[in-house]
Amino acid sequence: MSARGAVPAPADLPGEVVPAAFFARATLEVARALIGCVIATGRGAALTAGRIVETEAYLGEDDPASHAARGPTPRAAIMFGPPGVAYVYLIYGLHHCLNFVTERDGAAGAVLIRALVPVAGRAAMARRRAGGGAPPSPSALCSGPGRLCQALGIDRSWNGEPAQGPRLRVLARGGPPPGIATSPRIGVRQAADRPWRFTALPGAAEPV
Repeated sequence: MSARGAVPAPADLPGEVVPAAFFARATLEVARALIGCVIATGRGAALTAGRIVETEAYLGEDDPASHAARGPTPRAAIMFGPPGVAYVYLIYGLHHCLNFVTERDGAAGAVLIRALVPVAGRAAMARRRAGGGAPPSPSALCSGPGRLCQALGIDRSWNGEPAQGPRLRVLARGGPPPGIATSPRIGVRQAADRPWRFTALPGAAEPV
């Protein structure tokens, strides 16, 4: 760790830190491009990181399933820019969800991170997920938005955190683009048929 609560330098993990401009594109494009990238967090003395294997895209006022469908409400204002920051919210009063704001400043969009494959800090992830109980199985460690936030130590205090550090970083994937499957989004009542969920094909998002 370079400093308490900070993510190590990029050299400590594969891939370069992606710039804010990476997120300043069409939301569907960013949702695809994030597959295979690594999210790294520093909290306390622990480094935790996971490779993204599942995302969902949420657009602006023309997407009835999006928090931005009603415009820049107090909750959704962050989705209207600037891009490249975390949008973290709580669902069911229990689970945090990590999104990254997309599109140009002033246009709404965000990508929900749905699943990761751990690449660093597995022991710390397991402790956080266990919460004093039995540790989860490896396959359940970061499978789902709430689980991965718990594993990475992310809560609502991370809302607005830039994806370029110091305690949150998104690192570019190495190697060729992974194979990606598309499917409808999960757990939404409106616009449920839109194929805006992106999942890495088996083996496609392994570290290179």
